[in-house]
Amino acid sequence: MEFALVVPLLVVLLLGILEMSFLMRDYVSMSSSVRAGARTASAAADAGPGTCQASADPPPCSPQSVPAFAQAAADTIQKAGTAMPADQIDWLMVYEAGTNGYPVGRSDLQCSTNCVLYVWDDGLDRFRYSSGSWASAGVNACVNDPDRDVVGIGLQARHGWMTGLFGDGLTMRERTVMQFEPLEADRCKPGTANAHQ
Repeated sequence: MEFALVVPLLVVLLLGILEMSFLMRDYVSMSSSVRAGARTASAAADAGPGTCQASADPPPCSPQSVPAFAQAAADTIQKAGTAMPADQIDWLMVYEAGTNGYPVGRSDLQCSTNCVLYVWDDGLDRFRYSSGSWASAGVNACVNDPDRDVVGIGLQARHGWMTGLFGDGLTMRERTVMQFEPLEADRCKPGTANAHQ
């Protein structure tokens, strides 16, 4: 009788441990992904505008109203791989971060100005441009400039519970921000002699 009473509790405890392990795997995977994307974007302030290749089967690309570093960040996250199944990813956001680490003028991960959204495309097995704009020529990457821009990467994914013990699933968001690596003084911001395009 004691065995019959204890076994269900042990099974629930074991399943709970498994569920929390998978949740932590997905959370760590998201954190690692956004950091990798932010590192790539912050190092490419002078990458210029996005380019779309003309071909019968073009790769995912960003239009000229989007900085090339946004697509580079999305590509980095896709190439780095993640322990989280790709079909759980809802969107990826590349944005100009305000002092609070969220998109300028926001206190949550919602696009505002200078914000680009990518979605996962199962057919292409990678991120593709969805919406938003950010003029690459407007990025300030001057060292010791108090107005030096900060790039943020946000990611939203849905974690599905394996057993259904805790419901259908959990929506998770993760973000990180990094200052752009400084460029030379003669090209670090709009209006300088050799400003990046």
